[in-house]
Amino acid sequence: MFNDVSFAYPWVLYFLVLLPAIFYYWWKKREQLTPNLTFSTLKMFSDVPKSLREKLVHLPIYLRIIALALLIIALARPQTFSSGENIYTEGIDIAMVLDISGSMLAEDFKPNRLEAAKKVIDDFIKGRTTDKIGLVVFSGESFTQCPLTIDYSVLRNLLKDIYSGMIQDGTAIGNAIANGVNRLKDSKAKSKVMILLTDGVNNAGEIDPITAAQIAQKFGIRIYTVGVGTMGEAPYPFQTPFGKRYQMVPVEIDESLLKQISNITGGKYFRATNNRKLVEIYEEIDRLEKTRVEVTSYRHAKELYFNWAFAGFLLLLIEFGLSRTYLRKLP
Repeated sequence: MFNDVSFAYPWVLYFLVLLPAIFYYWWKKREQLTPNLTFSTLKMFSDVPKSLREKLVHLPIYLRIIALALLIIALARPQTFSSGENIYTEGIDIAMVLDISGSMLAEDFKPNRLEAAKKVIDDFIKGRTTDKIGLVVFSGESFTQCPLTIDYSVLRNLLKDIYSGMIQDGTAIGNAIANGVNRLKDSKAKSKVMILLTDGVNNAGEIDPITAAQIAQKFGIRIYTVGVGTMGEAPYPFQTPFGKRYQMVPVEIDESLLKQISNITGGKYFRATNNRKLVEIYEEIDRLEKTRVEVTSYRHAKELYFNWAFAGFLLLLIEFGLSRTYLRKLP
């Protein structure tokens, strides 16, 4: 985008104020050099039409003044500048690890924990631009729902397809972390992050969560852990022969374990007790893990003096030609 015209040597433009003085000097000198004849009346010449040469007699001085103005502007070096920004991004690889065990259907979040978590994860994905994101789900075991990708539309569709009961019930936090590590360990990104969301206590799987966290730390993977569930008890839906019935069940989150996992890997633990708090947590993680952007500004000058100089010399050439030919003064 071009900005306004500026001049490399703006002080040269002060010479433009001399041009009216030059024109005034020429006009006065012309009056002194023009011979005078006195007539009692000029009526006899009133019907004599002026020739083209008479009409253009002052054209050379006008051309010369304009040419000098153009050359002065050219000497001031008019320029325009194009400016912009070169943006360099340093990508982050993120594994979203989501608990889909049966307890995630508790309705202390609206409509339930799982759907609330899917909603904030979806919003989180929409807020990223250049980062690769993968999706791992777990309950009694763990599997990759979507490998690392920048195709966010595919990722979001696969996120929508997640439901509780896809795999055997339970809470295998260690297996989930190991699966996330497997997604991220070969990543070349400068920053590798795992966001693990769960509402329970590790009670399944073959891998100890602390061991899995230590492995993640060895690969430079930072883990943010999120515990979801209100304090005390939460309403849980049960299917009965008479339809859906609700029962209050204790909320049991192994916060000590989740804090250890985060501390080992240099991450942070969060506790979400309602939908609003869950949204705020993912917004904070989003701010903490925004892609690093380096912006290099540039400004390129485009010289415009050539056109001004060319026009000035062209007018001088025309003035010189007219003064020596068609408008030449008689000796």
